[in-house]
Order: sequence, then structure tokens, then C-alpha cells
Amino acid sequence: MSDDQPAITLYRLQACPYCERVVRVLDEQGLDYRSRFVEPMHSDRNVVKRVSGKRTVPAIVDENTGVTMSESANIVEYLENTYGNGEVA
Repeated sequence: MSDDQPAITLYRLQACPYCERVVRVLDEQGLDYRSRFVEPMHSDRNVVKRVSGKRTVPAIVDENTGVTMSESANIVEYLENTYGNGEVA
């Protein structure tokens, strides 16, 4: 990955409350990330399935640590423990 690309990629849907929860934590931690908006139709989310093994969003790929995960609660906990002060929002 080039130096000008963020190491964290967030796969998300527009106006998804679970995705917005992850965005809020990324912003609170001051983390640079790239958003990839995915298809609204669950069965069309092949790019997410290739990355995370599931078609659910949000999903993140963190190239700093090699972690790929989905489910907003898990992502928030991971971000807080890895980059924050350990206090889960």
C-alpha cells in the first residue's frame, strides 16, 4: 500500500446506523480511513464477501495489523483496544 492511502478501509452503506457508529469511533480516534460504499442489496455485496467472508456491513480491513472483521460492536471494541484508550464507546 502506498504511503498516501490510509491503512484502514471501511466497507459501509449510506445512512447505516451500525456503519455510522464505526465512523464515529474512527473519527474520535483521529484515524485516517478509506470508505468504500457497497451495494444496498445484500446479495450483490460480493466485494465485501471477498474481503471479509460475509456480506454484512460494516466491515473493516486494517493493513496495519492484518485484521479483517465485521459487526459494528466487534469493530468498535477492536478500534478502542488497538488505537484508543481501551474504553469502548
